[in-house]
Amino acid sequence: MINPHKKASEIIVSLLINAIKTKQTIFTISLAGESGCGKTVTGQALVTEFGEKGISAIVIGQDNYFFLPPSANDTMRKKDPSWLGPHKEVDLKRLDHNLFNAMNGAQELLTPHIDYETGIETIVPVPINDVKVIIVEGTYTSLLRHIDVRIFIDADYHDTLPYRIQRNRGNEVNDPFVEGILETEHKIIAGHKNLADIIITKTYDVVQITN
Repeated sequence: MINPHKKASEIIVSLLINAIKTKQTIFTISLAGESGCGKTVTGQALVTEFGEKGISAIVIGQDNYFFLPPSANDTMRKKDPSWLGPHKEVDLKRLDHNLFNAMNGAQELLTPHIDYETGIETIVPVPINDVKVIIVEGTYTSLLRHIDVRIFIDADYHDTLPYRIQRNRGNEVNDPFVEGILETEHKIIAGHKNLADIIITKTYDVVQITN
């Protein structure tokens, strides 16, 4: 059986490889979609496929750019129902600044890393002097400014239920509050599909948007 993530990544790389080779600086890709849609797996599949074509790529996760660590963020969501979405929870400006530096000759990215269990943030220097492609994966990454190509995985939280059960992060599937968060999150990012240059359908077909 063909791995759908690999198949999609092969198609996407074939669509982008000429533009990537032509661009003189780092090429940036956002990979967005709802929780459990396969952003992380797809990002890694893209890194592997780029590598097979001789192009060095890395993935940066939006999850490390939340203002609060996971447990504190969940507490804030329960305390304040408006504490949800890209302009409340995620420091997109910080992430955009890192991308701007990368596209303008920085030799490394000083990226935050938040430990999921402890909530402790450390700064991890990531060398990028030999990197050609940065893939930024996360729910709201379509909104980043310093992006060359935006990819959106078009699967909602109902479609992603089997993967979320398999992932079993913090018993989230059995938590009515989390399901409510996912429903609100779905409403927030439904329109982000319209920002995409490439859409991956829930059956992992690849659709290139042409204007």
